Amino acid sequence: MPAVLVNTATVLAGSLIGILFRNRLKESLRDAVMKALGLCTLLIGISSAIKTQELLCVILCMVLGTVLGELLRIDDGIEHAGDAIKTKLFKGRPDSGGSSFTDGFVSACILFCIGSMTIVGSLEAGIHHDYSIIYAKSMLDFVSSMAFGAAMGFGVTCSAAFVLVFQGALTLLAGLLGNALAEAAVTEMSAVGGVILMGMALNMLGCTKERIKVANMLPAVFLPILWFALFPA
Repeated sequence: MPAVLVNTATVLAGSLIGILFRNRLKESLRDAVMKALGLCTLLIGISSAIKTQELLCVILCMVLGTVLGELLRIDDGIEHAGDAIKTKLFKGRPDSGGSSFTDGFVSACILFCIGSMTIVGSLEAGIHHDYSIIYAKSMLDFVSSMAFGAAMGFGVTCSAAFVLVFQGALTLLAGLLGNALAEAAVTEMSAVGGVILMGMALNMLGCTKERIKVANMLPAVFLPILWFALFPA
């Protein structure tokens, strides 16, 4: 858990530093930074997804996980949480940032919590008490949160709470499961996370007519555990 606290702190600090420079950047520059971050996110997603050794597992987990997420309306829940935080913090003031606050909150939650370093790092921390991956991720998140904070504002800062809850829960879950979790399952969890990150990158780049509700795909990350329980490698 100490590594999770460090990761949360780096997101907080990095995003606040980025916000300090937000008003000094032209809108065209912020848009350019946003596109660059989208391309980097796409790269991270692809690099995780191509490591899959069980393509059918990834496909079925994505389909079933998305169906479950749609039924649970996870994306709507995260958006409503972002809206509620915005309302309480800004009391409906016109300078509250509009939809950019919620967009920043949702995008940052997905970016900082879904990916191979989050999954593998949390599992290593929970099972072997090895925090090196999360510490390395914290440094990367510090830089990313600065860029996101400058481009998308205070919603990125508030995503630190989601990092604490999600990554902390994943670490605790790994500790409970122990060595029962197959290495192959971890690989496919990372691959599924990579596919989800690719979807978020498309949103950031504005490549789709309608925003892909990537948060509704989050249950898919955990389904490889069930896959390898039913079909051992």
